[in-house]
Amino acid sequence: MGSSQSKAPPVSRPSPLLEQPWREVSEKYKDNLEFVKSYQPENEQVKHLRILLHGPIGAGKSSFINSVDTVLRGRSAGRAHTDAISGSSYTKQYKTFKFPKSPGVKYSFAFNDIMGLEQDFDSGINVNDLKLALRGHVKDGYKFNPDQVLMRGDDGYNSDPTLEDKVHVLVGVVPADAVSRLSDEMVKKIRNVRLAASELGIPQLAIITKVDEACPEVKKDTSNIYKSKYLKEKVEQFHQLLGLPKNCIFLVKNYNDEIESNDKINPAIVCALKQMVTYGEDYLNDQ
Repeated sequence: MGSSQSKAPPVSRPSPLLEQPWREVSEKYKDNLEFVKSYQPENEQVKHLRILLHGPIGAGKSSFINSVDTVLRGRSAGRAHTDAISGSSYTKQYKTFKFPKSPGVKYSFAFNDIMGLEQDFDSGINVNDLKLALRGHVKDGYKFNPDQVLMRGDDGYNSDPTLEDKVHVLVGVVPADAVSRLSDEMVKKIRNVRLAASELGIPQLAIITKVDEACPEVKKDTSNIYKSKYLKEKVEQFHQLLGLPKNCIFLVKNYNDEIESNDKINPAIVCALKQMVTYGEDYLNDQ
């Protein structure tokens, strides 16, 4: 009589997803979108709340601006130019992006795109130029030079900035798969900028981008963004690395391949945008 070989029971692997999202973004999506669309600064010195994005090259700063534009327009937008293969910062100029609300009318917040940070001392934006931007000393259209800091008297230097010219919210942008790989020099540069913003009382947030590239479950379904255990760990790592509170760190999937507005992508973008506007409004009210 032949012996029967018993099969081993299947291995039960833990799910990469939480049962419930650790941050809810979908339920309040419409309310959040209405909030940012109807926002008006109470401080009459300012027409547009200014949000400055900074971070390593290729982090998705310009793509986030395009993603916000896409959400607001309800269609694909690409005014902030991006490049996936150059290996250096594609953004060279200090440029303000305002978003059309209706003919001749803009929404009451604006983004500034800026040259990316690089690890080497002599490449990427100079941290001192970034500090000048925080204070409103960099004119729109100024072309950054890694080898030369902007100085008083230069064409791109704004010697008498108004409250409108100054930065009201600073947002760090880092790709999800780069959080654990940030070099000591890069962390030092980011913390240097954070310290300068803190001294000026400027509120700070961060967005972690390219979450779909880092997490297969999010690539399959973007609504899993705040269910992913892996991405939750990235938020914790970023919190430990740079000291930002976890409620100031947001996960975002930017528009890249999509040519239509997508209600699975939009809620996380709008959630982050609402907090940027809210924190910026608090700052303006303190001025």
